[in-house]
Amino acid sequence: MQPKAIELRGWTTGSTRFPAICAPLVGRTRDRLLAEAAVVAAKRPDILEWRVDFFEGIGDAALVVKALAGIRQAAGGIPILFTRRSMREGGERITLSEEEVVALYRAVCGSGYVDLVDFEMDNRPGDVQAVREMSRAQGVQLILSFHDFQRTPSADVLAQRFAQAARLGADVAKVAVMPQGMDDVLTLLSATLRASKELDIPLVSMSMGRLGAVTRMCGWAFGSAMTFAVGEASSAPGQIAIEDVEASLALLQKAIRPQDL
Repeated sequence: MQPKAIELRGWTTGSTRFPAICAPLVGRTRDRLLAEAAVVAAKRPDILEWRVDFFEGIGDAALVVKALAGIRQAAGGIPILFTRRSMREGGERITLSEEEVVALYRAVCGSGYVDLVDFEMDNRPGDVQAVREMSRAQGVQLILSFHDFQRTPSADVLAQRFAQAARLGADVAKVAVMPQGMDDVLTLLSATLRASKELDIPLVSMSMGRLGAVTRMCGWAFGSAMTFAVGEASSAPGQIAIEDVEASLALLQKAIRPQDL
């Protein structure tokens, strides 16, 4: 069974390579962010993720949209993923209330500068529904995500998380967990393979940290449509440089072709 690709306006994972390589942007000021975007875009990842929780101006929606416009220009056509990661799931501390976060997503979805947004499935149900409705209205793909930076839940719990994202209306389901041993890495890969057979939407998964780094290179063989790699600075433990991820993917795909899975 061929892994499910992420489809955006005029672009599909697998049209150039599978999985998509996503590189984070974590600049804290607009000037730093745009300089980072130019450097990372030159390495030609498939997607640029702006982790807005690192941004000092996150409290000013107009400034966020202005920064997005600059990222869009620097990206040179590379799709943009917008993410606010909460502290409970490994993000930076911010001063916005959850109501203000939802309002920020509304401004971002309506800006025309983003192709995907990531929102955590454990956010308040009303907020998840609101972001689902606003993203759909603007033609923006929604990733509903779950992160556990402490441990790896059981395979059944991980399967439930993928299914929960689909049930809530995600276009893409994402799960990222921390392994305590290689058994946990196998649990994550097994749950991804199971979900890829059971669900109709694309999946993104990774096991974090040093032990989980292998999943960033081989997760696609188990159904993960995207992997995250460092363009200039990492946003999570275990991320690997774009160049190294590209090399490892090329090596593995000499033996295993995505279309044969």
